[in-house]
Amino acid sequence: AVSCPVALSVAAILASPLYLFWFLVDPVDFEAFLMTQLNNLDLDLAQELGDFPEDDLDVVFTPKECRTLQPSMPEDGVELDSHVKDCVQTYIREWLIVNRNLVLFLVFLQAGPQQVPAVEEASRATLACSDLELRSLQPDPRLEHLLRHVSAEEFERLSEEARRTNRHPELLALYPSVDEEDAVEIRPVPDRPKEHLGNRILVKLQTLKFDIEIEPLFACIALYDIKERKKISENFHCDLNSESLRGFLRSHTPSIDLSTQARSAVFSVTYPSPDIYLVIKIEKVLQQGEIGDCAEPYMVLKEGEAGKTKEKIEKLKAQAESFCQRLGKYRMPFAWIPISLTNFFNVSTLEREIQEAEGLNGTCLTFLRQNDSSVGLEDSYPTSNFKPTSLSLGTFFKQEGDRLSDEDLYKFLADFKRSSSLQRRIKTLPGTLKVEISPAPENIGYCLTPELLPLKPFSENRNRPHKEILEFPIREVYVPHTIYRNLLYVYPQRLNFANRLSSGRNITIKIQFMCGEDPSCAMPVIFGKSSGPEFVQEIYTAITYHNKSPDFYEEVKIKLPAKLTEKHHLLFTFYHISCQPKQGASVETLLGYSWLPILLNDRLQTGHYSLPVALDKLPLHYSIHSPETPPIKWVEGHKGVFIVEVQAVSSVHTQDNHLEKFFTLCHSLESQVTFPIRMMDQKITEASLEHELKLSIICLNSSRLEPLVLFLHLVLDKLFQLAVQPMVIAGQTANFSQFAFESVVAIVNSLHNSKELSKDQHGRNCLLASYVYYVFRLPDPQKEVVKPGIVESRYYTFGRTSAVSVGSKLLQSRVISCSNPDITVTQAAADEEVKSIMSSKVRELSQVSEEWYGSKPNNLDFHFHEELALQMVVSTGMVRESVFKYAWFFFELLIKSMAQYVHNTEKQDNPRRSRFSDRFKDDITTIVSVITSEIESEQAEKINISLAFFLYDLLSLMDRGFVFNLIKHYCNQLSNKLNSLSTLISMRLEFLRILCSHEHYLNLNLFFMTSASAPASPSPSLSSQNSSSCSSFQDHKITGMFDLSAEYRQQHFLTGLLFTELAAALDADIEGCVQRKAVSAILSLLSSHDLDPRCSKKEVKIKIAALYLPLVGIILDSLPQLHDFTGKTFFGKGRTGNPEEEESSGAINQNVALAIAGSQFSVRNSGIPLVSLPYRQSATLGPDTTRNLLICFLWIMKNADQNLIQKWIADLPSMQLNRILDLLFICVSCFEYKVSETRHVVLKSRDVKARLEEALLRGEGARGEMMKRCRIPAGTSYPSGVNENLRWRKEQTQWRQANERQDKTKAELDQEALISGNLATEANLIILDMQENIIQVRNSRVECRDNLLGGVLKVLVNSLGYDQSTTYLTHCFATLRALIAKFGDLLFEEEVEQCADLCQRVLHHCSSSIDITRTQAFRLFLKPVTFFHYNNDNFSRVKMQVTMSLASLVGKSPEFNEEFLRRSLRTILAYAEEDIDMQATPFPIQVEELLCNLNSILSDTVKMREFQEDPEMLMDLMYRIAKGYQTSPDLRLTWLQNMAEKHTKRKCYTEAAMCLVHAAALVAEYLSMLEDRSYLPVGSVSFQNISSNVLEESAVSDDVLSPDEDGICSGRYFSESGLVGLLEQAAELFSTGGLYETVNEVYKIVIPILEAHRDFRKLTLTHSKLQKAFDSIINKGQKRMFGTYFRVGFYGSRFGDLDEQEFVYKEPAITKLPEISHRLEGFYGQCFGEDAVEVIKDSAPVDKSKLDPNKAYIQITFVEPYFDEYEMKDRVTYFEKNFNICRFMYTTPFTMDGRPRGDLSEQYKRNTILTTMHAFPYIKTRINVIQREEFILTPIEVAIEDMRKKTQELTAATNQEPPDAKMLQMVLQGSVGATVNQGPLEVAQVFLAAIPEDPKLYRHHNKLRLCFKEFIMRCGEAVEKNRHLITADQREYHQELKRNYMKLKENLRPMIERKIPELYKPVVKVHSIRYNGYFFDFFICQLYL
Repeated sequence: AVSCPVALSVAAILASPLYLFWFLVDPVDFEAFLMTQLNNLDLDLAQELGDFPEDDLDVVFTPKECRTLQPSMPEDGVELDSHVKDCVQTYIREWLIVNRNLVLFLVFLQAGPQQVPAVEEASRATLACSDLELRSLQPDPRLEHLLRHVSAEEFERLSEEARRTNRHPELLALYPSVDEEDAVEIRPVPDRPKEHLGNRILVKLQTLKFDIEIEPLFACIALYDIKERKKISENFHCDLNSESLRGFLRSHTPSIDLSTQARSAVFSVTYPSPDIYLVIKIEKVLQQGEIGDCAEPYMVLKEGEAGKTKEKIEKLKAQAESFCQRLGKYRMPFAWIPISLTNFFNVSTLEREIQEAEGLNGTCLTFLRQNDSSVGLEDSYPTSNFKPTSLSLGTFFKQEGDRLSDEDLYKFLADFKRSSSLQRRIKTLPGTLKVEISPAPENIGYCLTPELLPLKPFSENRNRPHKEILEFPIREVYVPHTIYRNLLYVYPQRLNFANRLSSGRNITIKIQFMCGEDPSCAMPVIFGKSSGPEFVQEIYTAITYHNKSPDFYEEVKIKLPAKLTEKHHLLFTFYHISCQPKQGASVETLLGYSWLPILLNDRLQTGHYSLPVALDKLPLHYSIHSPETPPIKWVEGHKGVFIVEVQAVSSVHTQDNHLEKFFTLCHSLESQVTFPIRMMDQKITEASLEHELKLSIICLNSSRLEPLVLFLHLVLDKLFQLAVQPMVIAGQTANFSQFAFESVVAIVNSLHNSKELSKDQHGRNCLLASYVYYVFRLPDPQKEVVKPGIVESRYYTFGRTSAVSVGSKLLQSRVISCSNPDITVTQAAADEEVKSIMSSKVRELSQVSEEWYGSKPNNLDFHFHEELALQMVVSTGMVRESVFKYAWFFFELLIKSMAQYVHNTEKQDNPRRSRFSDRFKDDITTIVSVITSEIESEQAEKINISLAFFLYDLLSLMDRGFVFNLIKHYCNQLSNKLNSLSTLISMRLEFLRILCSHEHYLNLNLFFMTSASAPASPSPSLSSQNSSSCSSFQDHKITGMFDLSAEYRQQHFLTGLLFTELAAALDADIEGCVQRKAVSAILSLLSSHDLDPRCSKKEVKIKIAALYLPLVGIILDSLPQLHDFTGKTFFGKGRTGNPEEEESSGAINQNVALAIAGSQFSVRNSGIPLVSLPYRQSATLGPDTTRNLLICFLWIMKNADQNLIQKWIADLPSMQLNRILDLLFICVSCFEYKVSETRHVVLKSRDVKARLEEALLRGEGARGEMMKRCRIPAGTSYPSGVNENLRWRKEQTQWRQANERQDKTKAELDQEALISGNLATEANLIILDMQENIIQVRNSRVECRDNLLGGVLKVLVNSLGYDQSTTYLTHCFATLRALIAKFGDLLFEEEVEQCADLCQRVLHHCSSSIDITRTQAFRLFLKPVTFFHYNNDNFSRVKMQVTMSLASLVGKSPEFNEEFLRRSLRTILAYAEEDIDMQATPFPIQVEELLCNLNSILSDTVKMREFQEDPEMLMDLMYRIAKGYQTSPDLRLTWLQNMAEKHTKRKCYTEAAMCLVHAAALVAEYLSMLEDRSYLPVGSVSFQNISSNVLEESAVSDDVLSPDEDGICSGRYFSESGLVGLLEQAAELFSTGGLYETVNEVYKIVIPILEAHRDFRKLTLTHSKLQKAFDSIINKGQKRMFGTYFRVGFYGSRFGDLDEQEFVYKEPAITKLPEISHRLEGFYGQCFGEDAVEVIKDSAPVDKSKLDPNKAYIQITFVEPYFDEYEMKDRVTYFEKNFNICRFMYTTPFTMDGRPRGDLSEQYKRNTILTTMHAFPYIKTRINVIQREEFILTPIEVAIEDMRKKTQELTAATNQEPPDAKMLQMVLQGSVGATVNQGPLEVAQVFLAAIPEDPKLYRHHNKLRLCFKEFIMRCGEAVEKNRHLITADQREYHQELKRNYMKLKENLRPMIERKIPELYKPVVKVHSIRYNGYFFDFFICQLYL
């Protein structure tokens, strides 16, 4: 494979051989081949895996799920019109679903583990005695014949038999599922259309009563949204009166139906908000008086009071009973109470989730489906998850008679929400209302719908039912109608009789629904209120006393008749009600009438109406006129004094002009009608019918979105009927096909463009997807509708040369308006546009060719799928663009219609080639070609996926060879179209992944082919005999089977395409997501095979694995790109894949160590030395992608024919074989078992996971079908409702990814651990099988010398380094024993380093707590020992190797169990002593000597265990152990490395680096003894610049130790490359620790060695690292933080050896004294008890005699590095002052009387200087103090020191660059501030106020004076500097500083200027000198300075 630069164009790529594959290979002629070759197959295989089953696709009629016991239907005995019939038929007819019958009842693979991974908790038990004798231990039980010699062949045979038993049959059943992001083949099954239900709450009215109970009260409940100012539910009427009070009304209630006695209701809220209120209105029976008068008793009286109150109550009760008997059917308003529902909806969460789910508008509820039967729609919405809440309210608001309208209510509620002042402004009534509000259960028993139909489940033994209350959503809900509902709501709002002089004041309205004008024509269709009949003929509004202009709030709910006529109307009769009884007078006084016809121009009337009121008796035939027309007497001269609103909730009446017209005209064709037809304000004649129908078809898309969606199913059904139904009107053939098709396209476009409607993950509109899947069926073949005068009937379809269609223009205008919702297009304008288009279009259409497949008469041979395909082909312009933009819809229509066609015509048995016509195939070919031309659009990805699903479906219906050619053609065209390589590969991958998810994918790829039945090659250059079947390897070169050859791609067409894309993705330097997609596609295929029971047989698996053999070659080619899981570096850091990052990881990489141990100097940077591979720049794969690719490799190796694998290995060249070993090495690391394995998973919400699982379950295709597994035996059917929730749910089954949930139970975690352990075991056993194959086939000694043996051993040793199951360890040890027996001499000669690692791994397993693992480990341990004995080899090398291994193991893994290791050693000793054959040899003695050495090392381990929690003591112990091996450089080096690892774990990188520097110095010493090379360092002396401590590594003299001795200095690091490796790792650690200067010193030693070896690549890297280090020095400067130092003293006998010891501890930077104090006190408190440890708080000398002998005392003091003045000249930089330091100082203040602090004049200070044994940094973090010095400062010296410090601080702050004003002001304030305690002024006054009497103090006095002189000068500089730095708002602060400074200066001046005369008194001596005869005098002046 060749890497591709990113900039390489697709055109250039296409010229490469890889992409020529697309153009060279034609697919096999599948049908012809199958017919000729199927008979040659094995009969069993042919039956099981041959051609597709005949009933592969089945058309199934599924009954609709009905919530009610019986579906909602129109009333019986009425002849319905065509439209109503169609609606009802649509709502009740069964779903028609095309099912794939390959339903695989897969049983969950019980991941019953045969083994549990051996991950033991190391025992904490330690052995008390360090020199414990091994012989005192009891050995493990011995195995018989352990040392018996067995032939290699016999041993191998037994091992293989054991290894092959009890294996897990399905590898990928254990593997976590593929990332759902890549699963494009999941085609979500849309949710079944169903009735819309919002968030449902159950409201139960429990109590309603006032303080006095004197009359019946009635409650009416509804929901209101005050923000939207809308009533959002119908009314629920409830009666909570007692039986006695209800008896008052017995004369007015002839019957009480059970449905009216409900006291609980289910409300639905689609759009929750905090503005929703539940309003309960209370009415009472009408009585005389205003509402306030009637309410007065309720305010002042209370039940239970005696005396007059009781009498009043009785009187009131009697009056109420009288009113009830007389006026019982009339009501009056009384009170109301609002309840906010804010607390019952988590509104913020709900709104967010609604947005995420795209809520309610045609939601695809694919992901929440639980089984084939749909769940309630509310499951998709955010349901209220509050707990049931009982509310008890004690205050009611009194109704105001003049504020009864809804508008008044909204104002009240708004005020109520804002404040509680409403209660002060409105009178309240005391009472009790108890309501329980809870989330409504999904299935409520004994519940009624809004139409009073019983819901399932419905038990008859309940007293009171629940009622569902119909919701009136505040916004549109785009869910198509699925049930028959036909309700009318009438809302009388206001009546104005104010200007009428009549006495009508107590006004009520009687409302009736009339079917005629006779009073007996009142229909009982009005829903009754509480405690009465279900349906009534009339209803009365509530009465407001003495109000001529009353407002009404009544809601009248009417069940509309299914068949409406002109006679149906609403009749309103107005009455005055007399409250006072009058002799002979009627209660009711007629005031007038009004009416409203239900139909206007045959259309239901809804909306607001202002109706006049007639005073006269209504004339005859009044109902057919509107109330404006009859000549009768009217109130106020025909004014509209009565306002009423009428609204319909109907699934029959569309309430949209365009839809009404379309349906009406359609039905005029289907039934006998009389022309002309009346439509709105126009009349349509038969001649204009065709034109008007075409116009209505075009205008459909202009209808409002909500009614269009509500009637979507019926609209589309009608359009498809028109597309194929021949229509002859007035003797002329009417052709609607193209109009209908373009209208469908426009509707599809509108629905997709609407932001309110939801889409699935493939961008499919959920409403349309649901329609196609469930609703669509082929239009019924009806007879032609022949109107009178028709002689002939011919059907005409538009030809292929159709001109620009009318719909394209209309669609264009529609799209423009859709793109900008703010632009509103008036209906009239749209109609005008349509008419203008039509006028030109009709003429155009008449010229269109009448030919279609040849002109033929209409008969049943004409088919919908052919018409649809034709229309897709001939479409042009914007129609064509939309067709292919939303091609998925038309493709799914095609597939469903084709499936129905095959089913209806019983063509399942026909050959596929003859099922469909050739012209239809041509159309399909054309469609695929057109798709390619659209692929460059923005919708390319969706179009690509749509086409893939289409071809996927065609494979089940059409000629498969034909479909293959379509696939080839499309892929070729795709390559020519796209310029981006990553986009090209990604799209083709998605395309192929969908195709390969076919349930018959294996058959489509002819995987079952034998060599005798290869397909005939369509290309003459290809031989048809070159089959790659696994049974024909004897005749062909086996390696060819692993190549992606042309023959392979021809025969296995889809697989060949997929592999080609995988190879291209891996080869090209493109984004990692493309490579992840490619690998994920392969993995999902293999997973499906493992889950498919058809593939469970071994021989089938072998054939399937043979199909995937070329994948092995692709994986091997991509080896350099694989993620390196082997980054188990010395310090536990992983490899990042970047060479530079690898170098800077700050750790010794064991793989680097392996590489540098060889003879070559070059150190590879990859984690594995892939010496077999050429270097290539390729994009490294991510860890998940690599893991997925490797599991595919292992799957093939597991299931392929092992004889084939062996023959393949035998033919491989050594380079390829090494690649395989490298691959196996990575596999071992990749499939390591981890107890808490956390794979990287994009965490998604539980909802999204449920979506994926459901999509997998319900999606079409192989993956979807095969994921339908439940715990039901194969062959049984799915029982309805059983285990409906048990699906591929990761929480419930073992098929889940690790750690997707954080709240897993212990059982789930245990289950995960078992699966993970089984996966690791099986993967490693497959790897072991491969290695055994390699050893068996390539077993010649020549090949084994040629690095092969080392490669095998490397993989085996690597596997022992990870946690493994006991099963795997047993087999691995057996393989290793066989390897040593066969090639022991080669192993221990050529693979020394590997053997060292092997020793360490085996010793580790010898300490296992599991008996079987321990036994197998020491069996293996004995193998090399006995091998050397039998071969008379020197034993010293293996002894040293084992000793070093154990030392390294002890240092690295202190948690291993030394007790079990000792027991293993004792068992080995027992074997050695008991073996009779060896007693006469030195073998037992040598073994005993070796085991004693190991035992002594274990004794060190015991000590280390004791100090595991004390890092300093632990490092001291390891230091002593390392020092004890001064004469054994190998072991000392091992312990230095152990120390380095411990330091790194504690993040002490500098100390870790020093350990490696010491190790490098040790190596350098012995290298200089072996060879004299000028470029090598001359021993440890060369390392002095790095650390002065290194000299302790000077070598022992030659007479004591020689590096030439066998077994000495034989480790991997005692070489030049080892030295370089150590130093480079040290440099990285220094860099990590911030000691960049030291990095330079380290590389000064490394660079000469690299130069000598001409390793320029390494030199480049080294110099870049040096540059990085120097840049860090420049950039970080003084900002670096080095260590903090503390002196720690231990006092007390409890400390043992530490008693009275002093150390200097190095702690991390910025460690505070309390931190280290807390740490040490806490640790030693755990050791000795908290009460026994005490920290000495001061730093004064400790008097041990005063200490409690039973306590342990710790003294901790902060110390600073100390340097003499001469040292400071050399230590200039901050680094130099913190590196290589061994002297420290701390200060102790004291006074002569013992106090630590005193006045200035008595404050002394003790400076203590400590010298440590070694300089910091060292190989440990605490060093002993070996010397202490003390000197005492007098008070005036303390003052001098303090003033010098203050002056230095001022100078630093003043000269800081860049200036820091805050810091300067802070220091300045502390210096010149007037209130500074013990400040400069006080110091001067104490020590400079007077000249000291003691002359000895003169010098100190003068020094302090000069200090103050400099101090005041610096203060002045600081004040001046501050003046330049301040801002305007700080001027006043600066002036204050300046004043303080001047004041301080004035106060100090006399003291500063006062000098001690004695110090400046001259001593004058006059000397005369004669010179050349002259005398000269001169003076000598001496001053006391």
